Amino acid sequence: MEDIYMLSDALLAKRIGNRLKAVRLKRNITQQSLAEASSISLSSLKKIESGEIGTFDSLLRVLRTLGMLENIAELFEEEQMSPGEYYEMVNKAKKQTRKRAVGQLKTDKEEPEW
Repeated sequence: MEDIYMLSDALLAKRIGNRLKAVRLKRNITQQSLAEASSISLSSLKKIESGEIGTFDSLLRVLRTLGMLENIAELFEEEQMSPGEYYEMVNKAKKQTRKRAVGQLKTDKEEPEW
């Protein structure tokens, strides 16, 4: 497999567009119906498939419609803590835990006159 970091942005966009087009054709979906289902214009979809990804929003809509969001899931997953980071977080929380109170309970009640 080639190193994707060595590819230009334009070539990466072209490959993404080609992949989306191949998936669409494999599923026998027309450009018009995919554009409508994705709530984007037909011209936007044609541009995406040709490698001219105008907005990330449009790309996300197409990926969602084709059920391909898992391909970018790593971008929005929370980073896992290492055991050392977790230990530090727990110990920091313990240090900030209040051990005793200083104030007194205030009562606004008047004492009954007996």
